[in-house]
Amino acid sequence: MRTLTRTALIFSYLFLAMTVGALIWRGGLGAGAGVAAAFGALGVLGVVHLYLTGHGRERALKAEIAQVRDAHRLLADALETTQGALTELAQAIESGALNRTDELTGEVRMLEGLIQQMSASIDERLASPVPAATDTFEGRRQAQSHALLRTVHDALTEGRVDLYLQPVVTLPQRRTVFYESFTRLRDSTDRVMMPAEYLSVAEGEGLVPAIDNLLLFRCAQIVRRLARQDRKVGVFCNVALSSLGDETFFPQFLHFLNENRDLNQSLIFELGQATFDARGAVEARNMAKLADLGFRFSIDKVQTLDLDFADLQRSDVRFVKVAADLLIEQLLDLDGGSPLPSLRDIQAADFAALTRRYGIEVIAEKCESERQIVDILELDVSMGQGHLFGEPRAIKEQVLAETDPPADFLRSTLRSAEQRRRAG
Repeated sequence: MRTLTRTALIFSYLFLAMTVGALIWRGGLGAGAGVAAAFGALGVLGVVHLYLTGHGRERALKAEIAQVRDAHRLLADALETTQGALTELAQAIESGALNRTDELTGEVRMLEGLIQQMSASIDERLASPVPAATDTFEGRRQAQSHALLRTVHDALTEGRVDLYLQPVVTLPQRRTVFYESFTRLRDSTDRVMMPAEYLSVAEGEGLVPAIDNLLLFRCAQIVRRLARQDRKVGVFCNVALSSLGDETFFPQFLHFLNENRDLNQSLIFELGQATFDARGAVEARNMAKLADLGFRFSIDKVQTLDLDFADLQRSDVRFVKVAADLLIEQLLDLDGGSPLPSLRDIQAADFAALTRRYGIEVIAEKCESERQIVDILELDVSMGQGHLFGEPRAIKEQVLAETDPPADFLRSTLRSAEQRRRAG
């Protein structure tokens, strides 16, 4: 469109310049004077065009600077509000003793004793000789795997499992409406381990359901504490595909949620897009059982916006988290193309409205700059998450000790893990 406008202006300027030249020539001043007049008129028009263009750009730049200033003021207010909210959250979690429900009367407070009941195969593997690191590539790989297993095992048995919460805010008000929960392990030096470091070992040794158990119970306890403080804030709780398909873990998981179905508007279970797409019949059926209790789902780690929204709706997915950069790239930086190849009549500005028609709210995650927020608001996205609004913060250790799960709930999960390893 800009190219067409620029071409039209050039031809208009040429026509006006030639008209002036023709009038001078017809006035009897000669062809030379006419040509000079034409070039002079063209130069004047060019100068006027440059002046008007520069003035317009200056006004646009001033308007953008004003927007950034307003956004900066909003950020300062939001940071102050978020800091206060997180402080209140910490105080709310730390204050008072937790009244246990009748279903949790058999609860023990520490996870260490449960993890010590892990299968003898893990202990035997940890006690087995470690291959020399310099022998072969396979030997070095086994040595690294052995060391990582030891680190994960020790972190679980020694209680170095932390819960982190990160706010999810409304836009543009930046009011906290949800928190996302993260589980982090710490090694012997208290260095925080990211999930990418230990998940492969945890999955291979059947520890993921145990970690999901711990995360579920702690999220449930924190939601109850917030409810007692009259704070209507929900928590996104990550769950692994292996947990949804575990024939021992899931029935007890479902039983606990059935006994605590009053949490169904406060706990949202989250899966990655690749995990959601890889679910089988068992996992889909178990997700449906959770949905029957009123619980909702969220999809994160989205790689493309061309999603099957009908399938998401059938699966009771109510939130889709998309990285801010991906939203901007696939909706705004299109050069006239369609954002959704399967729905070519949908424009970028209609994407959020389209998802809402399916009962799905888009959350822009990984928000890092105010410039991103300006673009995201243009797309009518109503919620955001990222370091711009607050980094994940750890809940204090004494609070975590009060939110450990019942012994029986995890013990059967660990027995199931041992049976699978022995069968393998």
